[in-house]
Amino acid sequence: MKQKTVAPSIGILLSLSILHGLNDALQSAVSASYPLLKDDLMLSFSQIGLITLTYQISASVFQPVIGFFYDRHPYVWSLPVGTCFTLVGFISLAFATTLVWTMCSVFMVGIGSSTLHPEASRLTSIASGGKRGFAQSLFQVGGNLGGAIGPLLVAFIAAPYGRQYLSLFPILSIIAIIVAIPVCRWYKNRLQLFKQENTTMKVRTESPLPMKTVVISITILLCLIFSKYVYLSSLSSYYTFYLIEKFGVDIQDSQIYLFIFLGATAIGTLAGGPIGDIVGRKYVIWTSILGVAPFTLLMPHVNLFWTVVLSFFIVLILSSAFPAILLYAQELLPYKLGLVSGLFFGFAFGIAGIASAILGIKADIYGIESVYNICAYMPLLGIITWFLPNLKKK
Repeated sequence: MKQKTVAPSIGILLSLSILHGLNDALQSAVSASYPLLKDDLMLSFSQIGLITLTYQISASVFQPVIGFFYDRHPYVWSLPVGTCFTLVGFISLAFATTLVWTMCSVFMVGIGSSTLHPEASRLTSIASGGKRGFAQSLFQVGGNLGGAIGPLLVAFIAAPYGRQYLSLFPILSIIAIIVAIPVCRWYKNRLQLFKQENTTMKVRTESPLPMKTVVISITILLCLIFSKYVYLSSLSSYYTFYLIEKFGVDIQDSQIYLFIFLGATAIGTLAGGPIGDIVGRKYVIWTSILGVAPFTLLMPHVNLFWTVVLSFFIVLILSSAFPAILLYAQELLPYKLGLVSGLFFGFAFGIAGIASAILGIKADIYGIESVYNICAYMPLLGIITWFLPNLKKK
């Protein structure tokens, strides 16, 4: 029987984008608070990397598990429940006095993120009405904007007055719970509709390629995620330290520069999905990863002005990759949306955490500048995009 074509649920898509933004504002505020934690608790770069690793493990390992579970057992109120973990974790982080306490706090924040990403991404696909590139980009751009706001909140609230003011940030979690309520009601109605039509959330759709090719393609996509997020972890975790150490900027100014480069992600992300709908995901992936290599290779050798400019264009181009990669993977396995979303979000977070820990050790031994000299070569791995099959609509 032919499936009905429906228009995108714009209100739901906007709500999911806002939820993503509120969540990622708090997530980015965690990394933006590292200089405060380092000073208050007298931490080394290695310990900062360990904190990041703890957070990324909780925000990554559980994502494919949660996505797979909710593919099989949909739960209407999963988004507010996950947000409650973020709320409690952030309050705890504001008053943590030891390394272990801090690690436990960021672990709880990570659980909230681990719940939101696969669930909200799957609901975005359901609400897309078939316009999945547009829907996924809208969802992602909310997260990007939220990620850019987080450092500003730290710069103007916590940095001038003390780390305890991080306890004000969970107000965003309360707002997120309020925004999630109509989404949960809509989701409940959709579940009832599926039951009435004698269908399930995992409508079985044939993969467009043989399973062997699917496995190889997924492996290539994960390698591309690896190259992207190793480089991005050097920016998200150590960019402020790099500016402070190399150019002598203060903490507040470094957070403003961090906002500038994170703000570029909104433009690239918003463009990546729709462009992929038109020209094919493969070409967006190819351009967005391999295309930044000249900029990353140049950045360690320029002054403050050009560092900010180059980092802006690096993130602008790189940010278009993830929506294209995720949608490409979902098109390979169209009946496992939650699992695929959790796998790719989780792998991205996990790679970022492991890379952050290793780069922290490297920074302690050889200096923060060495981190960028090494990571500059990671985008060259984008050459393997050549081996991906073209999934552009026939």
